[in-house]
Amino acid sequence: MVWSAPFQLLASRATPCMLLLSAVCAGHEFSAPSQANDFVLNSPQPVEVSSRLLAILEPPIAIPDPEPQLVLNRTKRQIRSTGDPIWDLRLEIPGQPSRHFDAVSGRAHRQNADRDQMGSKAPLPTGSYTLGPVEPLAKGAYPELGPVWIGIEPTFTTGRRVLGIHQDPSAGLNGNSGTLGCIGLIREHDLIELSQLIQVSDVRLLVVED
Repeated sequence: MVWSAPFQLLASRATPCMLLLSAVCAGHEFSAPSQANDFVLNSPQPVEVSSRLLAILEPPIAIPDPEPQLVLNRTKRQIRSTGDPIWDLRLEIPGQPSRHFDAVSGRAHRQNADRDQMGSKAPLPTGSYTLGPVEPLAKGAYPELGPVWIGIEPTFTTGRRVLGIHQDPSAGLNGNSGTLGCIGLIREHDLIELSQLIQVSDVRLLVVED
């Protein structure tokens, strides 16, 4: 192919990078030059783009690292003495085995009530929540909450308010078994262990799946 005089003049003054870019846009292919500024036009075949150039033109989509989270699911188990369904509170920390904690949510006889209605005593509504700080409670100050309170805030619209994770000291014992809607861990040592893991791993997310 013979270039016109104006293009030859431009090529003589262009830098190698400019000349290569012009040829690529025109759909031509170059053979490897013996000198850095000598280019030989071969044919109108498509240019084979190197993997390095593709990485620049189409950078890979960054996939965020998985974050630790809590996941709450209803199980088929029950507390025999009170009929409270047992919920599974699962702690997922990337790179570690999942940890499971038995819990209750809502009252036994209100499991099918409106979970978005304030005062319904139903389990937590499904959805995502953000975790607040771990707050130790004075012994005996809140008999139905246990030693620790972890506030949770729904990320969706709901009528439920003042929700959290705590212990249910009455689980399986009397008419106070269950919660007004919070997550109540059945065993105190589970709550203490969970609180420590949340602080160490900086857990900020709770997902209620059922």
